[in-house]
Amino acid sequence: MPASAGKTMRKALMTAVRSLRHFAYSAPLPARSRKPAPARRRLGLALGGGFARGLAHIGVLKVFAENHIPIDALAGTSVGSIVAAGFASGMTVEQMIADTRQIRWKSFARWTVDRLGLATNERMEALLRRAIHCARFEDLKLPLAVVAVDLSTGEAVTFTRGELIPPLRASCSFPGLFVPIRYQGRLLVDGALVGSVPVAALQGLGVDVMIGVHLQTNGVYEAPTNIFQVIGQSFQIAQNLNAQNWKGYCDAVIEPETNEFRWDDFGRAEELIFEGERAARAALPALRSLLDPQREPVPQVAAR
Repeated sequence: MPASAGKTMRKALMTAVRSLRHFAYSAPLPARSRKPAPARRRLGLALGGGFARGLAHIGVLKVFAENHIPIDALAGTSVGSIVAAGFASGMTVEQMIADTRQIRWKSFARWTVDRLGLATNERMEALLRRAIHCARFEDLKLPLAVVAVDLSTGEAVTFTRGELIPPLRASCSFPGLFVPIRYQGRLLVDGALVGSVPVAALQGLGVDVMIGVHLQTNGVYEAPTNIFQVIGQSFQIAQNLNAQNWKGYCDAVIEPETNEFRWDDFGRAEELIFEGERAARAALPALRSLLDPQREPVPQVAAR
């Protein structure tokens, strides 16, 4: 082979080697297959009734916000529906606390003469419109279910769309005290009549974890001395009897200690909010475990 031909072949071979090296070291590495990050479990919060005791719900929400525990949907009955609607509308906990300092009986109710009740909560409409700034469920920032009871049929009625204020008033119409609300052809009263915590109403809102907040009213029974105590204790007995029904839906139950508060203790707002905070902080380990997609849910718990 002529020297010139050999030289040409060596040169071509060296060029091929350099090209191969360039390809080997510069070509991108094949992408590693990655498992998709597990989706966060969606949390629903159901807030029960309790009249003035419902201010404890704000303390629960405060702890959730401080610890960055997301709430994806809410359900409420009675006073719980008001607090839930406020939060779902975008109100901050600080705004709620400021508003509660001004709340008294005359803020939302007045005595009346009516065959169906001793008082009316019609003042609640103006109060809610000023605080919530939402006229319809569709205007809220979070899904919300409000539970009332049809007094004519005895069935629970869950509202999730349409007008917001009438269902809220209906859910807060304590039977025997407030005049029932006529709406959509129904005669509606307090949703707590069929269940003090509306956990089942969360099922249609796309949540994975359901937390109930129950305001304790199961203190020592005493002989009632007026009509309000008769109504209140009758309600209390009924709620205690049906507690196991709604608790069966819960992944966890938070129970602020509110036994020592009267139904109309609006002047003790700070104390009630504190009780809500204390109960929610005790529940934090269980809540974090329930929301962790990598771990098995913890068994049903009751935090106090």
